[in-house]
Amino acid sequence: MDIQMLYWHWLVLGVLLIIGEIFIPSFTILWFGLGALSVGALALLVDMPFSIQVLLWTISSVVFTVLWFRVIKPKMEMRNNDGLARESAIGESGQVIKLPAGQNNGKLRFSTPVLGEDEWEFSCDTEIGLGDRLHIKEISGNVLVVAKLS
Repeated sequence: MDIQMLYWHWLVLGVLLIIGEIFIPSFTILWFGLGALSVGALALLVDMPFSIQVLLWTISSVVFTVLWFRVIKPKMEMRNNDGLARESAIGESGQVIKLPAGQNNGKLRFSTPVLGEDEWEFSCDTEIGLGDRLHIKEISGNVLVVAKLS
């Protein structure tokens, strides 16, 4: 029995898989859908047997998946930890859980993570007490420069 899949079969399968990603938020079905779309586009240009089409679909799906998890996603996370994410942290407020002592910095706890962390070391120019709410003025390395909320 010879199975015949035309280019538009692959295109429809790709679109259905991509739409399926909406209902199954695993972020993996998308790559199989893109693989099917790429096989459909290639099948439009070149006539090939079903076994080659399935092999190309498998290879392209794996390539898209690996590209996402090894290249694109890490770059996006790096970008989120720099620049814009740092700027968006300015103004966030946290509660003092450890007072600064001498050369040691104090510690703030945030109700929602700031740049992926719940607790941060901080330095402050004004006198503060345990439990005070402080807001971030700037980020200097791994230490927050904060001020007391007025």
